[in-house]
Amino acid sequence: MPGQEQRIPLVAVVGPTASGKSAVAVDLAHRFDGEVVSADSKQIYRYMTVGTAAPTEKEMEGVPHHLLQFLNPDETFSVADYVELASKTIREIHARGKLPILAGGTGLYISSLLDNITFFETKSDPALRHQLEQTAKEKGNQYLLEQLRVFDPLLAQNLHPNNLGRIIRGIEAYRLTGIPMSEHQKASRQNPPPYECCMIGLNFKDRQRLYRRIDYRVERMLENGLLEEIQALVRMGYSHTAAQAIGYKEFFGCLAGNGTQEAAVAQVQQESRRYAKRQLTWFRRDGRVNWLYIDDFGDYNDLVKQAALLVENQLGRPAVF
Repeated sequence: MPGQEQRIPLVAVVGPTASGKSAVAVDLAHRFDGEVVSADSKQIYRYMTVGTAAPTEKEMEGVPHHLLQFLNPDETFSVADYVELASKTIREIHARGKLPILAGGTGLYISSLLDNITFFETKSDPALRHQLEQTAKEKGNQYLLEQLRVFDPLLAQNLHPNNLGRIIRGIEAYRLTGIPMSEHQKASRQNPPPYECCMIGLNFKDRQRLYRRIDYRVERMLENGLLEEIQALVRMGYSHTAAQAIGYKEFFGCLAGNGTQEAAVAQVQQESRRYAKRQLTWFRRDGRVNWLYIDDFGDYNDLVKQAALLVENQLGRPAVF
């Protein structure tokens, strides 16, 4: 079990889409001799650079970046895969004497990594899942939730009836293993995290400023060739993966002659704003996050200085300049 003094120092820059996480991570990497590890579930894919707002070579400013664009869009990649690969990458960065800086907005990736979640292999039974889905259609989600409550009240009390996927997964896990999902979850947190982490969250007090940045980013994506990127994905046979991602699926209709580009842009902007709200809900539950509100700072450099001060104070690591 690692002691406090043996923990790997780690910075995590989190927050909603379009809040400037990538830029702040790069500036902190310059100040603390660091390398950036992406925590974005879409930026892992090749050929999806524009629509995922993956940092360009210019934006990386010579800072090494990891876990970007290393999978083809038809390859599967789970949260467990991410935790395993990110953990290995962070250890390697630390071994080189550099500071690992996690940057991204995929909350499940980040919390699973920082909490050192151990993922247990639990079997899946497609026939059972189909049966449970049919039961939900016939008797309602609440009926399945009450079934789950009989043998796993701890899990059931934290689930909303609309969260049908997790309800079904909880029932399936118990029927296949005889162990409640909540017990699996408890066991998954038995090992203490190996990181001494400084979490920095970026946000705006004025939500409309964030929304305007989101809208502008979508417009820039079009200027940077988003439609051409989508067409290339279709030609390569990767339209299924793209169809799941905000910023891609909304354009398939207009590219096929159904609907206008303007309507698709407005839909991407709306879905991106909704996604930002979900991200903020996730990260606000984590008491470790030190929130920095961008509209509190008149100058971007002041924001970076405050972020660097948090790193110095929490990790005891002086800036290199």
